[in-house]
Amino acid sequence: MPSTISILGAGSWGTALAIQAARNGCQTMLWGHSPSHIACLSKDKKNNHYLPGLSFPTTLSVTDNLETAVNFSNIILLSIPSHAFKSTLIKLKPFLNHKTKIAWATKGFNTDDGLLLSQVIEQELSKQIHTAILSGPTFAEEVARGLPTAITIASKTPDFSRQLANLLHNQCFRTYTSQDIIGVQVGGAIKNVLAIAAGIADGLGFGANTRAALITRGLQEIIRLGIKLGGQPNTFMGLAGLGDLILTCTDNQSRNRRFGLALGKGENKENTIETIGQEIEGLSAARETYLLSLKHRIDMPITEQTYKVLYENLNPRTAVQNLLDRDQKAEI
Repeated sequence: MPSTISILGAGSWGTALAIQAARNGCQTMLWGHSPSHIACLSKDKKNNHYLPGLSFPTTLSVTDNLETAVNFSNIILLSIPSHAFKSTLIKLKPFLNHKTKIAWATKGFNTDDGLLLSQVIEQELSKQIHTAILSGPTFAEEVARGLPTAITIASKTPDFSRQLANLLHNQCFRTYTSQDIIGVQVGGAIKNVLAIAAGIADGLGFGANTRAALITRGLQEIIRLGIKLGGQPNTFMGLAGLGDLILTCTDNQSRNRRFGLALGKGENKENTIETIGQEIEGLSAARETYLLSLKHRIDMPITEQTYKVLYENLNPRTAVQNLLDRDQKAEI
């Protein structure tokens, strides 16, 4: 029997993953919450709003009915904003069966309490359910176009991570497996905060030296908090850590970086959010990461200054000066 997968979230990343699975011959169903949007996808056989011009494989179908999507496959992959993650789990819970496995490609913390999304699943569904996270340096359009890409799939159940890897892996999409589900989540969440910081620095007109220093010191912040939360050090030097951080901080396909660029240039926060028109995960992640750093007493100065720019109206130039004025110290 052909493999099946249901992907929840018809934005750019969910659509790209659906195209990737379907082009591998996997029977794929893509769910979106907006009937009008799904009607356009069904009619056009492409997602012209998020990935214009990229046609769907014949093995990809769409629906706006959540029950239909959940019943389509025992593998459910969520690709939705972190603020909607918990509510979506609650909505799909009545349709689950004992064979259902849950994966997600969402990058962020739970907006209510800063929990890892794996912890939200344990709270709302079950600690026994098989789970996995997909993360790494991946821009949706490049995946949908079939450009060479590598990702990490982490699960405490090796059979499940291998199963997902087999569904998605091909000559242009390389999948690596891991058991460090905590480290992969932390890396994917905090890199968005640092991408905003990198964008701010570039928007202020600072150079490549500044960007490289920010990425390097930002990685240390990810490692410090990640280890405290239970992640493995090597994970943060891999695709889901350093790889994703470099991608998001250096390329303007990143919504978080573009948001920071606008702030650095003095543009209005709300207008910039409206102009970008898609989820900027680093906004909420900055708040949740900063609160976690306080809770665990972890020194995260770049995160702290980014938080203050976003939520306390600190002038971006002052934030940079605050970082430069810190006491001299040993690097490691």
